[in-house]
Order: sequence, then C-alpha cells, then structure tokens
Amino acid sequence: MSAAREPEVTREVGRTQGMTDAEYDQMLGILGRTPTFTELGLFMSMWSEHCSYKSSRIFLKDLPTTGACVVHGPGENAGVVDIGDGQVAVFKMESHNHPSFVEPYQGAATGVGGILRDVFTMGARPIASLNALRFGQPSHPRTPYLVSGVVSGIGGYGNSIGVPTVGGDIAFDECYDGNILVNAFTLGIAEHTGIFLGRAAGVGNGLLYFGSKTGRDGIHGASLLASAEFDASSEEKRPTVQVGDPFTEKLLLEACLELMKVPGLLVGIQDMGAAGLTSSAVEMAARAGNGVELDLDLVPRREPGMSAYEIMLSESQERMLAVVEAGREGEALALLEKWDLDAAFIGKVTNTERVVIKADGKVVADVPAAPLAEGLKYDRPRKRPAYLDEVNAVEPLSFAQPAPGDLGATLLKILSSPNVASKEWVYRQYDHMVRVGTVVGPGSDAAIVRVLRPDGSAKGLGLVVDCNSRFCYLDPYEGTRLAVAECARNLAVSGARALALTDCLNFASPERPETMWQFVESLRGLSDACRSLGVPVVSGNVSFYNETEGRGIHPTPMIGMVGTIADPAGAVTQHFKGEGDVVALLGLQTAELGGSEYLKVMHGKVAGRAPRLDIDLEKRVTETCLVLADKGLLRSAHDLSDGGLAVAAAECAMSGDEPVGAELTLPAGDLPPVAALFGEAPSRVLISFSPANRAAVEQVAADAGAPMAILGVTGGRRLVLGPDVDLPVAVLSDAWRTGFRKVVE
Repeated sequence: MSAAREPEVTREVGRTQGMTDAEYDQMLGILGRTPTFTELGLFMSMWSEHCSYKSSRIFLKDLPTTGACVVHGPGENAGVVDIGDGQVAVFKMESHNHPSFVEPYQGAATGVGGILRDVFTMGARPIASLNALRFGQPSHPRTPYLVSGVVSGIGGYGNSIGVPTVGGDIAFDECYDGNILVNAFTLGIAEHTGIFLGRAAGVGNGLLYFGSKTGRDGIHGASLLASAEFDASSEEKRPTVQVGDPFTEKLLLEACLELMKVPGLLVGIQDMGAAGLTSSAVEMAARAGNGVELDLDLVPRREPGMSAYEIMLSESQERMLAVVEAGREGEALALLEKWDLDAAFIGKVTNTERVVIKADGKVVADVPAAPLAEGLKYDRPRKRPAYLDEVNAVEPLSFAQPAPGDLGATLLKILSSPNVASKEWVYRQYDHMVRVGTVVGPGSDAAIVRVLRPDGSAKGLGLVVDCNSRFCYLDPYEGTRLAVAECARNLAVSGARALALTDCLNFASPERPETMWQFVESLRGLSDACRSLGVPVVSGNVSFYNETEGRGIHPTPMIGMVGTIADPAGAVTQHFKGEGDVVALLGLQTAELGGSEYLKVMHGKVAGRAPRLDIDLEKRVTETCLVLADKGLLRSAHDLSDGGLAVAAAECAMSGDEPVGAELTLPAGDLPPVAALFGEAPSRVLISFSPANRAAVEQVAADAGAPMAILGVTGGRRLVLGPDVDLPVAVLSDAWRTGFRKVVE
C-alpha cells in the first residue's frame, strides 16, 4: 500500500485509464503538476461518464424537478417526496447493465443491493423493489443464460434481505443481444424529519467506515465498465463485477437505521457505490464545502498488499461512510459492534476543501474536492439518425392488407410472444409478500403497497416501471412522452394518482451524434410530458455506452413512477371479476400499428410512426379512471398497450384465479380489423362494472370529457371479439402462460 509501488503517471497511462488527452491536460491545470497514480485514479473515476454525467448534465437541468410534494430532488442519493401524515417516500432507479451482461447473477444482485443502499442511507426503510429488464432475441444462444442469471440474482438478493419485489417490466429485442439492461428501483418510507444527506459537515468530525471489508472486487466496475462500450473481450471483464452479500446488507440496513435514531450522532452518511470510497469522500466533502483527510492504513481490508489506488477505487459492496459528531465515536462503534459489522474511524472533516489521502504515513493524494465532484460538462455534437426517414416512411397497414384469414390464430401467436406472455416464471422467483405490505403484486397494471400512518390506519402507494423502446426508436420524443403517460395511466387504472417519477435513461455511445440527438429528444419528451401531467422528476440515472462493437440499443428511457391511493383496499385490478358485468372502452380507437407488437411478431418489423399522444385526452381518461375507482364503481380496469385491444381483453379474461370470458363488439369506426384489434393507440382503458352502475359510470366519463364505448358483457368461458375472434379462454391462457417459459426452458 506504499506510494513507492505506484507507477509513474504519463499521458499514455492516463489513456489506459480512460482519460482523453484534453481531460489529462485539464487535470494538470487543476493540480499544477503531474498527479500521483492514486490521484489519477481519483480523477479518472470521478470524471468517468457514469460518475460525472459529463455528456448529459447540461440537458438534465431542463427537467421539472420541483413541486408541492418534492422534499429533495435530484442530486441526493435518492428522491424524497411528501406523502402526508409527516411521512415521505424515498425512491430511485439505477442501471447495472454492463456488470449484468458480464456476470448476470452478481451483476443483477449487486444492482439490487446498490439501489437499496441509496434508499436506506437517507434514513428510509425499503418496503418495495421493482426491476426493468431488457434482453436480446429469445433465439440468441446467450439469452436463456442471461435471463436465468439476472432473475436469480434479483431474487437471491431481494428475497434474502427481506424487501419484496412487487413488480417490474421485461421485454426482448435483438438490439439487446450484446447489451442487456438491468434497471433496479427501490422505494422506502421515512419520517419527514428523519432524512439524512450525504454531507461531510462539521470541521473536526470523524469519518466512520463501516460494513464489509474492502477487497479488490469491482475495481473500475462502475466507473470504467459502465463508461465504455462492449467488444469481443467483454467476457474478460468479469473481475470488475462486484460480489454482493445480502445478509451483510441486512445487518447494514438495520445498523444504519438504528444509528440514525440516536439524536445528533450522525451528521451525514453516504454509501460507497460507483468508485467506492473515492466518490463517497469526494462528494460528501464537496456538498458541504469542506475537505476530508483519510488514513488508508485504518481501512478494514480483506486482502493483503492492497495499494492506495485499489483501496480508493474498490467497489466492494455493503459499505458506508458516515460523519460522526466529534466526541461520540465510541457510541457509534459500540452500536456497530452489536450488529457484527466491521467499523473504523479512518479520517476527519477539515476546512481545506481538499481531499488528502495518506498511506504508510505518507501523503499519496492531495486534490481539490470541488472540481472532482463537479466533473466535466460536454455539449457533444447531435445529428438526427438517417434511419428515421426510412422506417418512418413505412405504412404499417400495408402489411395488414389483406387481413390475416384467422385473426384468432394471430392473437394466439402474439399472446405467446415473450414480450406479451405471462411473466409468472420470473416473478414466482421473487418474494413479493414479505413484510405483508403488498396489496397488489406482480401481474396487474401497477403494484400497490400498504403504508401505515402514525395512527395505525392504512394508505397506499402505487408503483410502476415502463418503457416501449420501439416507440422511442421510431421517435424518441414521442416515445418518451408515451412512456410517461403509460406509467401514469397504469397507476390511474389501479386507483392511484401519479405523484412523482424517477428515470433510468439507457442509450448507446454519447460519442455518436445520432445517440446524442436521440438522448436530447427523449429528454425533451420527458420534460414536456412531466410538465403536462404535473409529475416532477425527483431522481434518476443516465446509462450511456450501451452498445457492442458499434451496435447500439434502442433508446430506452425507463420510467419509474409512484402514485398515492387513500385506501389501498380500494385498489382496482385488471382481471374480470365475474359474469354479467358491462365491459366498456375509455378513449379513442385509431389505426396505430407503428412499432406495434403485431408488426414485430407477424412481420418481423419495427417501422412506421410511433403513436401520437393527445395529452388532453390522456388526462381526461386517467381522471375518469381515478374518479371511478374512488367511487368504487369499477370491477376491473386494464390499460391497453402491447397487442392492443385484443391482448388487453384476453388478459382481463384469463389473468384471474378463474377464467371469465366475454362477448364483445369492436368500437364503431372504419378501422381494418387488424388495426382495431392490435393497434396500440395510447390513452385507452378497458373497464368493467356492474350493470346497476352503468348510468353512474357514463356520467363520470361524460363529466370528464372522456370518450366511452360499451363493448359487451362478461360471461362464459370464451372470448369473442367482433366477428373475427372466438376462442376458449383456456386456449388463450395456454398460449399466454407457456410463451415465456419457452425462452428459458
């Protein structure tokens, strides 16, 4: 661990660390000298794409991040929103894409562990997790291995620590063959007055390291592995993937929450995520306008002979850095000893505004905190992709003429597509009932979890993650607007009103002008949709370089949204509840086959124009759903998305404990049958209700200005959709329930 072991730093060494010549020169200008190797590591990691957001920061500032509910927006470990009764919800979503492709089990598991720490490091107890997963085409030889590994990793970590995985989103496309996406979301609950921030405040206060020991696992994991594209040697990057221990994380969680209950003991706290001890120390110092001094000889280690560079950049999991009020060190150590966690005071807060690192009694790094934490800001070139002219010019209806002779067979084929098919194989591996707060778990439009008020009564939160990357490929602006609207609609059909969102923006290399154009257009769509719906962005993540050997993924701006529901017992689910209920469609039917599941499954194409979102219509439809749910008038409600009306009706018929058929007509209009059945126009919801409530339901829709068409009634064991589809629900169910398993079995 001595400074003598460090190699001499040159421009060429900087390049091997992922630093451009211009960045190297900027570093020299800040220091006024050649850096030590440890200092080079600090700059390299903090200035990486993953840590500094250097290609995206100038655009992220345009997002709407304030609102009546917002307590803490972007810039902290997670977003914090007021949910009333002196309580707050703390939530965030982050990516662990590259590690999960290299080593799917540990990559996904440590992604879950990391997002959990982001939440409980702020003083919130995690109560629910979700995930959003994207894999390559099912026929790709690596897909079954990746799916099995990722799902096992999520379940293995989440189940062990005792936080329920209550929902998620999963899809397949060949654009992810060489770069899967693993986005993890967690939400926790805290008292409004019990939030802790990552600030190294109070000169002379001690810096407390606690959790697991530091090892060599994960060095360069998030800072470099997540800041470069893949190539043919990606398998060789396994050593940069972190290794998680959910049982230690459980101890860490409980210890953190107990430390936080001791008045005045903790001044600030942050988990050691990307870039490990480097990012936590630098960011905490910079936020407080202070400096820190670290003695690496005091850091608990599990491997001998670690250099200062390795200790500072290690991404070993389940570790925290806290600032403890001077004079109370023994109190903190005694509490951590009870939880059997390694702990040591490794430094102190200073007034120097510098990060000073010592090892073997020598200073190995002395750098200013502010420029490290501030990072870099690039305004990269942008160019509209040439492919858009070709794909947007395609008329999807030309592939639907003449219509298939057996639209029932078409429906069965779409239902068996792994994008549409039941995801029971996935979520049955997750414990979604631990802590007994789950009201609506996986398998409906949104998850609903119960939150106890201080007086013991229950209120609820709705949680959902979603994004249709095909729409974003065809039009990143419109596709992102559609993703935001669909999340709000999924909440509304469940009875929850959208409150705030987090995002995980997954794109290819920012060094490509076409990628930056897609990114900026997507952000513009995100901003416009959030402003229109009154839903602020309170946290998020940008993941660039999602490509392999020059082939990038579709733009995938994953949206995670949280909503409130006064009485979780009144939550609405998607499946038909019994015979004789009236079935109606809220919204308008339009011929939207561009980017549809029909076009991909039946014709192998992603083409046409993305559906256009009428935001006013969207608000009228969602408000109708919310009022109907609040009045207790709905028996079921289901958002229309992948596969359109036909798939939504089939899911309503077969996703309950018992099959319930229906005989439905198609809404009046001149749409071709294929478009009427499988078009994916937004702002549509299939609802069912008692005949006795028909007049009341129609009045609510009329008052909100939402179009509504009566389609028929529930009953029997067959699903009839106009003159073209008449199938037993059991046959539909077989196609739907077995389609996904074929990918992994």
